Amino acid sequence: MAKIQRISANGHTSASPEAVYALLEDREHWPDWSPLGKFRVLETGDRNGLGAIGVFSTNGVNACEEVIALEPGKRFGYTLRKGMPLRDYRAYVDLTPALGGTDIHWHASFVPKIPGTGGLYRRFLGRFFGRMVDGLVARASRGAP
Repeated sequence: MAKIQRISANGHTSASPEAVYALLEDREHWPDWSPLGKFRVLETGDRNGLGAIGVFSTNGVNACEEVIALEPGKRFGYTLRKGMPLRDYRAYVDLTPALGGTDIHWHASFVPKIPGTGGLYRRFLGRFFGRMVDGLVARASRGAP
């Protein structure tokens, strides 16, 4: 049986946790500050609410994700429903007030569907998470749109 893989990236911004959370909750605009491509909503009553399902299309990969955690100013979470050969993928972005701003901890766990690919996906997604955090920090530090 494949082993659970864990990845994480950290950053700090001068923005408040509420301001950072507002950027996370607005998935439609993640492509504005991240390496992600286009986003489209698939299912939802409230396009960014709990249980909302959407697809990020980036470099030919369509990642279908569902929002699983919304704790304003504290935590945003999502799960991968399809799009990559991973099982039990869950990611969370935890926000902690610190040093007049916010510490950001973006982390995930998953099990590779294809034996022997865990390390590859861990390295790839680890770098990707780093780019996500860097983009979020830069965008949040600029202030409100």
